[in-house]
Amino acid sequence: MKFTLDRRSDVNWIRGYGAGVLRIAEQRITTHCIVAAHTLITDWDAPSVEALTPEHLARVWPLEPQIVLLGTGARHRFAPSAVRASCSERGIALESMDLGAACRTYNILVQEERRVVALLFVS
Repeated sequence: MKFTLDRRSDVNWIRGYGAGVLRIAEQRITTHCIVAAHTLITDWDAPSVEALTPEHLARVWPLEPQIVLLGTGARHRFAPSAVRASCSERGIALESMDLGAACRTYNILVQEERRVVALLFVS
């Protein structure tokens, strides 16, 4: 699906997503990634949703999110309990949803200038 946004150019908008690919700002991303309004991390080493650990979130904490969106690929899966607990201990809301829903929700929250970080699994 392709999004058309008429927004500020200094923000990482998710402009499209599909099987195995994301379009963030003007970049085509084919790996799992972390995206925030002004940060894009494409060398994230998380292997899968099921194998996600609190250690995989070490690059998220400096971004100081209020909300973390977990985009779990084509189908919805829940984050492992240790990941949920790690976010909860920091007072950060964690929402798990399929990739499309995470992309759409991220764009809405960025537009509202919320401190949101999306963890996006492309497969």
